[in-house]
Amino acid sequence: MQQPNNPLHGKTLEAILNALVAHYGWPELAERIRINCFISDPSIKSSLKFLRKTPWARKKVEDLYESTPSLFTEIQ
Repeated sequence: MQQPNNPLHGKTLEAILNALVAHYGWPELAERIRINCFISDPSIKSSLKFLRKTPWARKKVEDLYESTPSLFTEIQ
């Protein structure tokens, strides 16, 4: 199924999160998105587990990714 209006189509949450962590680092990511999995002992694995269960938090991560032009065009 094609999703021409979905700019994140084909990108995994893990790839998005890895790109954000590489670009911002955990401390700045925690400042931008105030969720505990980014603040207290952050890891990709624990963050993915939380984000997959929490739609509002996932949306914030996806929105930050889309609003960071250098990242958004990098993975496309």
